[in-house]
Amino acid sequence: MDIQPLEILKWIGVVLAGGFIGYFGRYLVMLIKKRRHKRQSPPTRTRRATKKVLTRLDKKVVESQLQSEKKKAKMKAKRAKKARKK
Repeated sequence: MDIQPLEILKWIGVVLAGGFIGYFGRYLVMLIKKRRHKRQSPPTRTRRATKKVLTRLDKKVVESQLQSEKKKAKMKAKRAKKARKK
């Protein structure tokens, strides 16, 4: 059983070519899936995301308004207390 160097190189080339085709074939399929998915579903995704962002922003705005109202009430109470001391 004599193994020729040319035969070894041939099999190395076959394995490398198979790996190359397998890797980039999979990568190409993933790109195609992403494109297809983008074309089919952006309207529903953006609407959901916008609603979530708006609700988060609304919550933050409401919280900041409540905080400012609390601060105003606290300042008013302090002023009333100082006015009573004088």
